[in-house]
Amino acid sequence: MPNNQYEQQYKKNVIDFFDSRTTYDNDRTIHRALPLLDLVPLQKGQKVLDMATGTGIIAIAAAQLIGSEGKVIAVDFSSGMLAQAQQKIEELGLQNIELIEADAEYIDFNDESFDVILCSTAIVYFKDIPAALQKWYRYLKPGGIVGFSCCSEESCGTPLIIEICGKHGISLTSINEPTGTPEKCHHLLAEAGFENIEVKIQQLGYYRNLDQAGEWNGGWFHPQENPLLEVSSEQMAELKTEYRQKIEAEATEQGSWYENLTFFVTGRKL
Repeated sequence: MPNNQYEQQYKKNVIDFFDSRTTYDNDRTIHRALPLLDLVPLQKGQKVLDMATGTGIIAIAAAQLIGSEGKVIAVDFSSGMLAQAQQKIEELGLQNIELIEADAEYIDFNDESFDVILCSTAIVYFKDIPAALQKWYRYLKPGGIVGFSCCSEESCGTPLIIEICGKHGISLTSINEPTGTPEKCHHLLAEAGFENIEVKIQQLGYYRNLDQAGEWNGGWFHPQENPLLEVSSEQMAELKTEYRQKIEAEATEQGSWYENLTFFVTGRKL
């Protein structure tokens, strides 16, 4: 379980955020998840672990590929996300998925239990990514594959928030920093013992209208620290105003570009 007060609050904020996303599945969330499976040759009868499964987009697709003789274990700590996953599983009549409500960072499994371990767009929420990858390495059978996806450091609007806060003496670090380049992703897997590492890159960015783009709620996710928690309501209002002004100033006729350069990363336990 989370072992300090900040981490406990951070995890609660993440859970609350995802619990609130009652219409999570759409073309964009599905399109950014499924390319991971294109890089992992799933086979009938395999045992798959999907960490931080969310609404089960990857878990359900994997379950359909491995067939009734295979098994998917899907873990998430958001009951709201898992409820959406369960509804889809029941509608599809799938019998080979087990959903577990637990913190994916702290749950344990026996060594050499899985053929494949997947984590779609969620690894950056982990407090200790190297430790998680080392555990996943242990959970994999020899020859097993790990696959995860993440975004570049320049993605998801974080550079602009960091820039504006920096002008006010508030130092922020992007949650995407640990996995924010292909080289960092490769290094993390290599350090955990994986080989045959591949990183595929896709640009999944899109234009948003100014109402969408200019609306920042002042939130900031980071598993280690969040200096914005100490900011007064007056200063936060000022930061939000500057954010909107910058978005409007940089917008084009198409709207405001939302960078989402995504890395799909795989490695094998030999």
